[in-house]
Amino acid sequence: MDVESMTGEDVTVTFNMQAVIAPRTGGPDVLAQVVRPVPVPGPGEVLIEVAAAGVNRPDLMQRSGAVPLPPGVTDVLGLEVAGRVVGGDAALQGQRVMALVKGGGYARYCIAKASHCLAVPEGLPMDEAAALPEALFTVWHNMCERGRLAKGEAVLVHGGASGIGTIAIRMAIARGATAIATVGSEAKKKAVETLGAIAINYRNEDFVVAARDATNGRGVDVVLDIVGGPYVARNLDALAPGGRHVSLSFMEGGVVPIDLGLVMRKGLYLTSSTLRPKSDEEKTAIAAALRAEVLPLVASGEVRPLIWRQLPLGDAAQAHRILEANENIGKVLLLPAGATA
Repeated sequence: MDVESMTGEDVTVTFNMQAVIAPRTGGPDVLAQVVRPVPVPGPGEVLIEVAAAGVNRPDLMQRSGAVPLPPGVTDVLGLEVAGRVVGGDAALQGQRVMALVKGGGYARYCIAKASHCLAVPEGLPMDEAAALPEALFTVWHNMCERGRLAKGEAVLVHGGASGIGTIAIRMAIARGATAIATVGSEAKKKAVETLGAIAINYRNEDFVVAARDATNGRGVDVVLDIVGGPYVARNLDALAPGGRHVSLSFMEGGVVPIDLGLVMRKGLYLTSSTLRPKSDEEKTAIAAALRAEVLPLVASGEVRPLIWRQLPLGDAAQAHRILEANENIGKVLLLPAGATA
């Protein structure tokens, strides 16, 4: 039996729910829908009745075995959700929230740290809310904090049509910067241009030349890179003096040669981070910054996600296939059975 509501600080009755796990490493077909007890929130935590969960590349990496499951984290996949608080921290009871979670999002109910929850702005649908936490935390911390993107500067976003990429574009533009983005098809190029970015189809354009042309020869101030490998040297070439190179991932290799002479001549900065291993305190600080700096932009509509597909929870394997094939423009979401906004 699925639980319908849970209130109060303590949850003592056990109910069951549907959830998705990867019982072994492998391709999308290893994903399995299982019955699990509804998790019980501890101190400082909330229980969220999940309306929708976002699908992200770290989920694919966990499923494939490329990234091991962190100790003490549930084997239920999923790093972001939106829904209504039905248990745990009394201050958030009944509220619509979107949350970054350590795991457990591919389920009917999910535990989140109360301090990692963001209030869903009035008028924002739950599906759109579920597409935001991972991107907002990642983009704010990497582009705005580590990359220090400022008004009047330019950022080059690789993977511009992805969930992270589309939010980076919208956040950069909303904060007064120029967004330049690489994409892999003409359909994605048109979609990214609709967001207000200068789009580069890397299959038939040299993004270094195009980035320089878009900045009157100066180069970009920040690069958000997900590719690694041979892209790093080209990214450094595309950076303006004092530019900041921020690595989010390295799909084509994490060990690369770097021309230190170029780094020194331009005075470049190389930095990176990964979100999941960060401490609860670090994530709480990022959440506080998002409430102050970004949620007003979400409420105004300046920062909104693109939704590519919404699939039932049981179709998680198909969701993973879509991301692996790079079909999506924006986010892919999973909807638990019976979920409502």
